[in-house]
Amino acid sequence: MASTGPCEAVLVVGFGGPTRAEEIRPFLDNVLRGRPVSRERYEEVVRHYESMGGRSPYNELTFLQARALRNKLASENLTIPIEVGMRNWEPYVVDALVALQRAGARRALGFIMAAFRSEASWERYQGVVRAAREALGPRAPEVEYPEPWHTHPKFIAAVAERAAQALARFKPDEGRRVRLIFTAHSIPVAMASGAPYVEQLTESCALVAGQLGIKPWTLAFQSRSGSPQDRWLEPEIGSALQKLEAGTTALLVPIGFLCDHVEVLYDLDVEAARIARESEVRMERAGTVCDHPEFIAMMAEIVRRHLTG
Repeated sequence: MASTGPCEAVLVVGFGGPTRAEEIRPFLDNVLRGRPVSRERYEEVVRHYESMGGRSPYNELTFLQARALRNKLASENLTIPIEVGMRNWEPYVVDALVALQRAGARRALGFIMAAFRSEASWERYQGVVRAAREALGPRAPEVEYPEPWHTHPKFIAAVAERAAQALARFKPDEGRRVRLIFTAHSIPVAMASGAPYVEQLTESCALVAGQLGIKPWTLAFQSRSGSPQDRWLEPEIGSALQKLEAGTTALLVPIGFLCDHVEVLYDLDVEAARIARESEVRMERAGTVCDHPEFIAMMAEIVRRHLTG
């Protein structure tokens, strides 16, 4: 929606995740509705969540990010309604919009918690917001969205500092010859061809690698979940690790994820780590930006800009 005036509130839009074991299957049913995912893959993902204690920290961490944003704005004498709505689980986007409506907000900034844009990571979220507004009727708050922020200096600084913290865990000789591998969620090649997803990822990775002073670097993809007949973005992270020589040191930077949820905690910390061990590769994984002060400061900067129209 084109901007027609200043925003009065913030709608933080996230993916969502199960908070206890009995929510896993209903959550996955929401996520996978209408998608051709095999039963074998479905049960495999169920086991991933079960191995993580039957829950995902995604909701908790997204609320942490929202609280950090609220506190940052309050420190600058800005107090506005900030609500979190999830695409696939409670609290849903419509619940957050109802709360903003009750708070008297007529226009909100929709901050989708995804740095890189594609149908899956951006348009589907906008579709959920649009459907929620239609369900609430003409008095629903209008929602506008920020411009792309994947190259924002504060986002790049947050990713680079998380990577530097992980890099410090290597011995000095290991760190000097580390292989830098960025990861992001894989999407179908057909979807990627019509989106700026890979281009934006490449721009961000280059900026982070430049700050770290490491080259060359690799962009790999992970967490594929779709029809085996479709081509998905490659290289897959497991294949990228297997191609490294034994004795190599590798630093994984999950730049495509804004907090440590199951795609990071299982797909990287368990599966990728296992492949690295079997390949005799010394691997460390960088933290996600989550509530890094620079990332929260970037969010606050974007919010301030939209508050003034």
